[in-house]
Amino acid sequence: VEIEPEPQIDHLGRTYATGKRKDAVARVWLRPGVGTITVNKRAVEVYFARPALRMIINQPAELVARLSQYDVICTVKGGGLSGQAGAVRHGISRALVAREPELRKMLRSGGFLTRDSRVVERKKYGKRKARRSFQFSKR
Repeated sequence: VEIEPEPQIDHLGRTYATGKRKDAVARVWLRPGVGTITVNKRAVEVYFARPALRMIINQPAELVARLSQYDVICTVKGGGLSGQAGAVRHGISRALVAREPELRKMLRSGGFLTRDSRVVERKKYGKRKARRSFQFSKR
């Protein structure tokens, strides 16, 4: 028999989680609300202007049908926009599980709880980039 962990809710009714992707780190707070998402004190439509990035952020809440039940407040640092969107998605997924442990199985099967560990490969000496060689000249 598996024991469900207790929901983690602070005295203000919020649940906290950290999400990471590439060089980006997102700190995410989830609280009961109407579904507004705030990133670095700006609306998600302003911060993530590309619709594809907003779609990435909404994926976990859409999967478990909690899109309009929680407000999301997050601060995100490091990396570019795509990495930041991935970090926010990871944070939202982890916060949902911390708040409602029974969602874990669904989010895990969707692949939202796995930290995407791919990072940029370092540049090697004697190469133009990580693997790309300098242009070869026969003469």
